Amino acid sequence: MKGRPDHPPVLCAGRRDNAQRLTALDEVSESLGLKLGQGLAEARAMFPQIDVVDEDEAADRALLEAIADWCDRYTPLVSLDGPSGLFLDITGCAHLFGGEEVMLKDILGRLFQIGFDVKGAISSSPALSWAACRFGDGGIIPQGVADEVLAPLPVEALRIDQGVAASLRKVGLKRIGDLLHMPRAPLARRFGMQLLLRLDQARGANEEAISPRRPVAALSAERKLAEPIAAEDDILELTGQVAISLKSGLEARGAGGRLFELVLFRIDGRVFRIAAGASQPLRDPQRISKLFCERLTAVHDDLDAGYGFELLRLNVLQHEAFQNAQGNFTADNNGEVPLADFVDRVSARLGADCLQVARLKHSHVPERAEVFIPAIATWSSEDRAEELLAFFPNADRPLRLFRHPEPVEAIAATVPDGPPQRFRWRRILHQVVRAEGPERISPEWWFDPENAQERDYFRLESDAGRRFWVFRRGHYLPGNAPTWHVHGIFA
Repeated sequence: MKGRPDHPPVLCAGRRDNAQRLTALDEVSESLGLKLGQGLAEARAMFPQIDVVDEDEAADRALLEAIADWCDRYTPLVSLDGPSGLFLDITGCAHLFGGEEVMLKDILGRLFQIGFDVKGAISSSPALSWAACRFGDGGIIPQGVADEVLAPLPVEALRIDQGVAASLRKVGLKRIGDLLHMPRAPLARRFGMQLLLRLDQARGANEEAISPRRPVAALSAERKLAEPIAAEDDILELTGQVAISLKSGLEARGAGGRLFELVLFRIDGRVFRIAAGASQPLRDPQRISKLFCERLTAVHDDLDAGYGFELLRLNVLQHEAFQNAQGNFTADNNGEVPLADFVDRVSARLGADCLQVARLKHSHVPERAEVFIPAIATWSSEDRAEELLAFFPNADRPLRLFRHPEPVEAIAATVPDGPPQRFRWRRILHQVVRAEGPERISPEWWFDPENAQERDYFRLESDAGRRFWVFRRGHYLPGNAPTWHVHGIFA
């Protein structure tokens, strides 16, 4: 945190261990000898003129997330490191920016221009880079010099527990160099295996994986711009051009994209992510561009172009096998818009839940046999409709099925298993002239409670020509009267 000469020292304080302690310092505060973790009361006693700001962990986290989004321009493998650091896995990416040295200089320089005073290091292991940044000078660390870089650093640079670090200092082991040539067995017995693990990770003898904060795109293409763009038409035109670059990669995989993400890097560092899905795998750049035309219309008020976007990236987050289909001989594509295009465009503009379709489930209980899902989601290969239809009996089902069965008053029902002769539903009396049934549906013992009762379903036709799907829950037994319900309407 940088300070201003005409302003008193600025620092942040927050509650730690039931006490107010310093959590962030500017350069002036550091020059005065104040330390992170120092008590606020002690700092005020030493320098009454300090300007104290309460820490805001949520705001700090949001800021770090925003910087991580900005770093996606260098590599998709970005991971958070506590409240004030980032790990970037740049394997295979450095040559795109002119090498590691040029890349590091570009990252630090751009962040400095945005207003952040940062330190960075590039090495063969995350632990070594962490130590060089937090306790050293950072920079590029060549292969084979890890011990030389680590030796003068304090033992806290190994990312060990504070208790272990304090125990090491009590026996005179204050620097990492003091540990490098000591027997490992005594260190493990006295200070635990974590110390040796951290030491091996820092020296590169034990690999440490970086868990990216966002899923890595299956395919990605981007365009760096010499001049920033801000107009929606320019964004869509450039999106179509970038989508052309993705087509060959999708064809090589025999796949089409189902979920796309448009990432816009604004010139001041802010990043916008706009996702658009498709009901069928897509390769056509024009159709992909149309998806984002609708999405940009939907998020228009939230997309602040500011001084413009300097980098545009199109990611394929999900893809599926693409089924090639031959077009007509006339090559006339000016006909009616296919249903899939309509679903994609409406879902992109109004949200995935605006259009829903019924999907079959493995259940013989009618109200559980289907579930409504967004229309943009299609059948998966292992859950085909044909297989599910074979699971259900060949029986008539009503055109309209109620979400919850509605109770009815059955009159003159034939005991024990016959249909009612009349029934009252929604205050209207219906005279039954034809009946079919019963069709018995048992409860699902693996899902329903133990006291769940069987249902006997009947297809009833009234004297007015209306057809109902009615069931009796339970049986006529001494001291027990079953209940009747209407579950659907045929016509």
